[in-house]
This record gives sequence, C-alpha cells and structure tokens, in this order.
Amino acid sequence: MSGVVCTPLYAEWLAVRAARPVHTGRSRGSRHEGPVLVAGVAGALVDGIAPGDLVVATEIQHHQRTVSCDAAPFLVGELRRRGFTVHAGRVVTTDHVVDSPAERAALAAQGAVAVDTESALLAGGDGRTVVVRAVVDTPGRPLRAWGMPARGVRALRELRRTAGVINAWSAATGEREVLLAGPRSFCAGVERAIETVERALERFGAPVYVRRQIVHNRHVVSDLERRGAVFVEEVDAVPEGSLLVLAAHGVAPAVRAQAAERQLRVVDATCPLVAKVHQEVRRYADHDDTVVLIGHADHEEVVGTTGEAPGHVLVVAGPAEAETIQVPDPTRVAYAMQTTLAVEEASETAAVLRRRFPALKGPRTDDICYATSNRQAGVRAIARQSDLVIVLGSQNSSNSRRLAEVAEAAGAPAVLIDDATELELARLAGASRIGITAGASAPPTLVDELVRCLSGLGPVMVTEAGELTEDIRFALPKEVSQA
Repeated sequence: MSGVVCTPLYAEWLAVRAARPVHTGRSRGSRHEGPVLVAGVAGALVDGIAPGDLVVATEIQHHQRTVSCDAAPFLVGELRRRGFTVHAGRVVTTDHVVDSPAERAALAAQGAVAVDTESALLAGGDGRTVVVRAVVDTPGRPLRAWGMPARGVRALRELRRTAGVINAWSAATGEREVLLAGPRSFCAGVERAIETVERALERFGAPVYVRRQIVHNRHVVSDLERRGAVFVEEVDAVPEGSLLVLAAHGVAPAVRAQAAERQLRVVDATCPLVAKVHQEVRRYADHDDTVVLIGHADHEEVVGTTGEAPGHVLVVAGPAEAETIQVPDPTRVAYAMQTTLAVEEASETAAVLRRRFPALKGPRTDDICYATSNRQAGVRAIARQSDLVIVLGSQNSSNSRRLAEVAEAAGAPAVLIDDATELELARLAGASRIGITAGASAPPTLVDELVRCLSGLGPVMVTEAGELTEDIRFALPKEVSQA
C-alpha cells in the first residue's frame, strides 16, 4: 500500500488526487506501511533556493536519526522534466519553526538544504519514503519578512501542480523482481582508458588534456573533469607542449600529426581492440584493396579508422547499404567492423558482402569486441523474461544503444538512460519484472543506484542472471605505467 502524507494545510487537496489508497497524517509520530510520499511546505537553509522552488529529500534527519529516501532520483527527474525548479538534498525535521539566521546557518552547516516540522515523524525506516516540499521562506526572505502571504500562495500553487507526478509515483510503486544481466558495465578497454587519465593526473598533475570524451559516458567525463582533466574537441585547443591523452575510440593519423606539430606529449588510450582494426585497414590498403568498413559513419571510432586510408575505405551501416555499394575492383575487396555494433546485424551485413564479392577478405576473428558480444548475449537472455529492460549508458555510446536495440529485438520494451533521474515513472507502472544492464562505458555504481531507487518504490528481489565473467585486462600505456 502506498500513500500520500501531507501537512494539515494541504492534506485534503493531495489526498483526493492520489492514485492509490492514501493516508493523510495529521498527528505526529504516525507510521504508514509501504511507500509513503510526504508533501507540503518547507524553509530553505541555503542560498540559491527561491520561494516556490521544490525540494526533494535525498534523506531526512531528525536529531540522531537519518532516514534515506531511496526513490528520490525518480522524483527529481520527473519533476524537472515537467518544468519544476527542483533542488535535492537532506531535509532536517525540527520540533519548532526555524526562522533565526543563526539556527538556519547551523542546520545548513550540517549538510541540510531545507527544514520542516514533520517529514521525519511521518517517514518509515525502510527507505521507501519520498518527500516533496515547496519552499516558502529562505535565508534572505524569512517567514516574518514582507511578502510572506504571496510567497505562501506561490509555494502552494507549485505544490498543486505536482499532482501528476505524485500520481505517477503512486502508480509505479509495488513489489518487483530485478534481473541483472551479466556481464555488464566497464570492459577492459574502458577501464584502461579511464585509468590512463587517472594515472596521468597523478604523475603529471592537472591539467591533463583529453581529445574528445575519453569514453562515451557523461558520468565518467564529469568525474575526471572534477579531478583536473580538460576535454577538448580538437588538438588545436591544447596549449603547445602540454600533455594530451587520446580517447579510447582511436584517432586518424592526421590527429597524431597535428599533436606532433604542437609539440604535445601524447599518451594513447586507444582500446587495443580498436587499434587492431586500424592495423587491419592499413594492411588491406597497403595491398591496394578497397576496405568496406561496417559501422556508423559519424561515430568517432569509424572516423578514426577511416582516416588510416581515406582513399581506400567505404563505410556501410547495414545490409541494405551493403547490397548497393560499388567498388573499383570486385576482386580486391576486404572488410572490417566497428567494434561496438550489434552482432547479428553486423554478421548479416558481412554475409551480404561475402555473397556479392566472393573474393572478399576479412579478419581472422570478428572485429566486434568480446565485451560488446558478451553484453548483447546477456541482455538478450534477460529480455525474454522482462516486462521492461533498462540500459544504463549515455546516448552517444554506440555499445549502449545497441544493447537497447538487442533487448527490443528480443521482445522487451527497452529504455536507455544515463542514470536513475532519467527514468520516467510511467515506464515502471505495471512492470513487475525489470531487466537491468549497463553499457561497457557505464560505471557499475549506476546499476547499484538504480536498484536502490527501485527498492524505494517497494520490495525488490534481485537475481544475477548472467554467469559469464570477464578476466581480460590490458596493459596501460608506458607513459603512465613506468616509474
């Protein structure tokens, strides 16, 4: 059972709009079974929060007791998508109205962003409470300051507008089974690339420049930026003589030449499996073969690979293009693949090329990397058993996008999200068995966070669905591994 619990001032309005049975708590210390949403007004403790803004609690504190709000990221994302200004953080509950500057500052110093008089008293202790508060007063506009009635009206108006989100939260609550695909998350090439930047920062100090995203994941890039990495689009943005790390996707020889012209110290974090494809293309081109590169023309890996022999490489995205491509000499044709493609479609494309060009040359083993193949097999297995498959990864991650496509091809609705804040609550309504995987460039912590968020909506039984383990590790570039 889920419920909406509100301040007495606004309890009746929210209660009639809850999608499930509702408890409207008017007495202190009341408790509620199942997920509970506490809604009402609050006071801001820190600057940057304006009257009428919303605060979603990540945790609630009352004296020495702290209660986590595990589903908070879902509410934060849903509210922001609907146009609300939302702040997330700790909400502290006190037994009196806090209005003095000194007390506000003391609570803020403890890490709280807002204060109320009820949330902790209404919350359970299992992480299944969420708190949505509309701000009435702030450090610069305390309760007794001029304009309080107008601020109160504005806060209540914003609270009224949250009804659709509250209904979506209520519809999404319930018991679930979570199937975790295996393997998932970081592969050896991604781990090598990230560790290369980390080691470069440790050895040479900030800033360390990186051309493009070291791997295609927003969280990885943001974390490295906080530690001193500077990401640039092109080499000419790097000061002469600086340290430059080349991303895992590889670059064309022209980029290396530009780096040499600027006298940059280059550390190459190209994935060894991508480097293998570069070598194949060079070898075919040296024999005057036309190389049909199966991949997406605008992907960085394909751009870099094509740059190895631009006069010899033709890019095809799939079987349809393979059926129509024309080459100068049908007896001198080879093929290579982008390493992060969907295995089945890439194999189908290669089969078309073999049929059209009987003399076709190819790699001894498929170019699609082991991590891509393994993760696609893992997500295919859980998709057959899932009401919904959630893939964690960034939109510009080819291997992550392919995982979502593979899941849908196996018969399950799938969604690709960067993290839990991007998951629409409507996706969870009626989904009692959810499959979860993560692209090879997505941190494993994102999986843990998503499972924790789901547990905030109701009991969750987690099952590890994959048995395949990966023990491959690539050596770091010598520039950062040698003392």
